[in-house]
Amino acid sequence: MPAVSVIIVNHNGAHLLGDCLGSLTKQTYRDFEVVFVDNGSSDCSLLHAKEFFPATREVRLPRNLGFTGGNNEGIRHARGRYIVLLNNDTEAAPGFLEELVRAVERRPDIGMVAPKILNFYDREEIDSVGGLVLCADAIGQGRGRGEKDSGQYDGLDDILIPSGCAALYRKSMLDTIGLFDERFFAYCEDTDLGLRGRWAGWEAVSAPKAIIYHKYSASAGVYSATKMQLVERNHYLTAVKTLPLRDLLWVPFFTCYRYLLMIYAVVTRQGKGRAGHPTALIQAMIAGHFQAFLGLPLAVTQRWEKKTARSPAEIHALLAAHSLTGKQLILNK
Repeated sequence: MPAVSVIIVNHNGAHLLGDCLGSLTKQTYRDFEVVFVDNGSSDCSLLHAKEFFPATREVRLPRNLGFTGGNNEGIRHARGRYIVLLNNDTEAAPGFLEELVRAVERRPDIGMVAPKILNFYDREEIDSVGGLVLCADAIGQGRGRGEKDSGQYDGLDDILIPSGCAALYRKSMLDTIGLFDERFFAYCEDTDLGLRGRWAGWEAVSAPKAIIYHKYSASAGVYSATKMQLVERNHYLTAVKTLPLRDLLWVPFFTCYRYLLMIYAVVTRQGKGRAGHPTALIQAMIAGHFQAFLGLPLAVTQRWEKKTARSPAEIHALLAAHSLTGKQLILNK
């Protein structure tokens, strides 16, 4: 059995696979398998996967189950004791897997590891170092997004949660807390899973020497109306499921503030206000709220606050230590 299972979910991403799978052939750490999950592609992705990494284990899905369904199916087929999720629009540095494994094996209570994710096209620009930081209503963004990497986060150790773009999860943790919530399809699913892991008592750490280069949103598109709809739905479900009650009560107030910032961003065409036509953004926001409302009854039954190892006060302190302001979220790119 391999120590690591690298899971790559793909939907019509044949043009991305050369960099992604090619970089895995150059890894200094060799005790791993690649589980390639194809989400009902209509291009030549499967042929390219075998061409670039002949030992790939294929999981063919008849339709697109999204990030959540695809990765869950990959995890079910994985044989490693460590699960590494890797977007198909990435390129791994040679020491990527070696550094992730070194980080997780430091202590048995470490359940999640976040690498350093840099911009593929500008390799001094940070996509995420040390995973995600969260706003008060559970929307996440990569730590340091858009900053020039000068090693300012290389001393970071304890983090909140990793980004699902590239992350290591201990399989025994996933066996305990469950897999991704497949209702989400994409976006905020890593926040939901990561916070469930923190509630259950698992730790999360940064591995800044594990470097990955990311073609940000090459597979899913830049912050579009579709992405906004999914984020607006999923962050509310995440908040209801995983935030302590004291934090959950503040969500409506922070959300109103965030909407005012979003209106300002759309009018001035700053940050995420450049995501698309204002009418499309408004429609996406309304649709996301309606879908979130329909999903609330089930989310309430899935609250983690009363059935886990950590106390609400401990989770509140973690969230406060790894927080993101509304301005950082909305007005940055």
